[in-house]
Amino acid sequence: MPSAMESPEGVEDGDVSRYEETEDNNVSPTDLSELLKEGTKESHDRAENTQFVKDFLKGRIRKELFKLATVALHFTYSALEEEMDRNKDNPVFAPLYFPTELHRREALAKDLKYFYGEDWKEKIQCSEATQQYVDRIHHVGQHEPELLVAHAYTRYMGDLSGGQVLKKVAQRALKLPSTEEGIQFYVFENVSNAQQFKQLYRARMNALDLDKNTKERIVEEANRAFRFNMQVFDELDKIGRSLPEEAQDGGFPVHDGKGDIRKCPYYADKLGTAGPGCPFHAAVGLARQPLVQLVLAACVAVAAGAAAWYVL
Repeated sequence: MPSAMESPEGVEDGDVSRYEETEDNNVSPTDLSELLKEGTKESHDRAENTQFVKDFLKGRIRKELFKLATVALHFTYSALEEEMDRNKDNPVFAPLYFPTELHRREALAKDLKYFYGEDWKEKIQCSEATQQYVDRIHHVGQHEPELLVAHAYTRYMGDLSGGQVLKKVAQRALKLPSTEEGIQFYVFENVSNAQQFKQLYRARMNALDLDKNTKERIVEEANRAFRFNMQVFDELDKIGRSLPEEAQDGGFPVHDGKGDIRKCPYYADKLGTAGPGCPFHAAVGLARQPLVQLVLAACVAVAAGAAAWYVL
């Protein structure tokens, strides 16, 4: 058994030397990390192109929807980490048990307390799509623990990658405190270097004693995890369509460009006066400039690429 497997409890904060075991340039196409990377590409693309994620990346995330997404994460990670605790000594999962570095339950409890108050537990409930995800995680943890690798991989590697992009988007769009209340989920205080930690995690996955069939089942389960996430996204998107518009800066909802411009909320006070134009149409006019379009396209491409690992 390689030395990388000797301390499954994890990596101490700031102890970079223990990350160095991951510097391996001889990754094989049959390694689990490579199989997962290649085998979930299509699922990545589909998840990134759900309406919820696209809106999120553009900063069009409503506070109520963000709160509901945090609730979904709470139930998902509670199930995942319960099953990880159950299997912390199981050789098919033990090397990937990093409770100090990765576990999110406490961070999510802080976020829910911030959004819902001290009695947040009485104010939240598990949605239908989230419950299906939770049920699958419990089934895997109790009956097919080797597949727990797939769920841990899709969640935590995403949180440490594209999740950090979403953290910044949410903080800015929702005007959350600079002290990071409401987005503790994205804060990994005990991971000093995310890139090196991800290398370590992949190295430990590759060192698991798994046959070809089991690796294929793990890849299949990772794609299933993506589908569960997309179902949660779709559920949130449907809820979002039923919510009233939220006010933007200045107290006015942004005009969506549809229908009679005179019904734009901005014009309720401005129509007939010598005021400025509708913010939506001013923005559209600016966006039609070729240079602006080029800059916007580049920004969207960078954001989407950075979020490639993130699901929920």
